[in-house]
Amino acid sequence: MNTQIRTKDVTLTDHTKAHVQLAIEHFTKFGLELTTVNTIIEREKKGVKVEFDIHIAHHAPVVISQHDDSLDAAIDLAIDRANKALRRLHDKVVTHRGTESIKNLEVESDEPAKATV
Repeated sequence: MNTQIRTKDVTLTDHTKAHVQLAIEHFTKFGLELTTVNTIIEREKKGVKVEFDIHIAHHAPVVISQHDDSLDAAIDLAIDRANKALRRLHDKVVTHRGTESIKNLEVESDEPAKATV
């Protein structure tokens, strides 16, 4: 998995950078095949914008954008939203794969099958 953290008009401390990298590592717990995670942190007129651009194999990218006055709050909210989106995608994939095809289903009945004419 490729990871990239870019900043614009913001200086990241080692603690903040480690917090973001740890969150990106936790994105893998959903069992999705993550190919690239780009993180963009930029200063705006009113606060900070944090964006996660998560690319997943065989799926559309998940893009999470969060605005807030505080850098730490924006990062935490973006991480929570990304976890929620990845969990929903994981549940959708698992549910879709878990269904059996109609061909494999057997009809249980006491009566023999009747042919209609």
